Amino acid sequence: MAGELPLALTIGEPGGVGPDITLAAWLDRQRHPVPSFYCYADPDFLVDRARHLGLDCPIEAVSPDQAVDCFDRALPVVRLEAAITGAPGRAEEANAAAVIEAIARSVGDIRSGAAAAMVTNPINKEALYKAGFRHPGHTEFLGTLSAAWTGTPGRPTMMLAGPDLRTVPVTIHIPLGDVAAALSEDLIVETCRIVAGDLRKRFAIEAPRLAIAGLNPHAGEGGTLGGEERAMIAPAVAALWAEGIIATGPHSADAMFHPAARAGYDAAICMYHDQALIPAKTLSFAETVNVTLGLAFVRTSPDHGTAFDIAGTGKADPSSLKAALRLAAELRRNEDAA
Repeated sequence: MAGELPLALTIGEPGGVGPDITLAAWLDRQRHPVPSFYCYADPDFLVDRARHLGLDCPIEAVSPDQAVDCFDRALPVVRLEAAITGAPGRAEEANAAAVIEAIARSVGDIRSGAAAAMVTNPINKEALYKAGFRHPGHTEFLGTLSAAWTGTPGRPTMMLAGPDLRTVPVTIHIPLGDVAAALSEDLIVETCRIVAGDLRKRFAIEAPRLAIAGLNPHAGEGGTLGGEERAMIAPAVAALWAEGIIATGPHSADAMFHPAARAGYDAAICMYHDQALIPAKTLSFAETVNVTLGLAFVRTSPDHGTAFDIAGTGKADPSSLKAALRLAAELRRNEDAA
């Protein structure tokens, strides 16, 4: 059962704040409880980072099956085969192998039944690209691992989930000027199917309600401010209703995120990155979690990046990581119950 299994946490970019918030989350576990987890890392590296930060954090090298028993007395760390080097504040190309290994082994542990779910610390894509990493990013790599597991290609989908709002961008890391051309009725419908499915299976929402944003100001204002709403977004809403998915829109994005509007839906489907992430992070930056939908396994992550400017300073806030750990365990429990 998921409740008896630890979470697998990846070290992320070693030069970033991932090690800092991992140590902080474990040290704060009694004041702000988190599920049992183990971290894929180099134990000696984490000992050095704890010493650098002035933290009294016992660290114990374990295997995944020893993590739960170890968790109360020490931070459980599963040793990576690849080495980790370098100091906080900068990415090291030499660490790419360790970053990738931690992700792949975490997925393998879920598949073998050693871990309930995975939580990933932030990575630095530039350092991975220099080392020959062939995936556009973290999420796409996880999608490849998920497809290898199931034998079925899927489309991993980003959700920002906070205490008061869940948002999903249909297009993600592309220039704003390319968004309109990248959108299509089929893409919107496919995204909403994935969101509705995971809201039912993992968020335990029996009849998910999706609010779909327009692309243009005032949702196009009847076509006078843009035609995408009439051409693709409204037809997508109609197609979703025909499939039995509760969807409304296109809505004017500037009126979707006040409290009364949020009470009317379970997730907001947005047309581009900032349309989704700005309201989510503004409402609750510290407690918002990045969730990848559409995978064969549960994956969550803090909603921030590597933050090289504060790595190793003790200023990194572990709140989003703690929220990601708690949400990962909750989603897996819901999935098991379903």
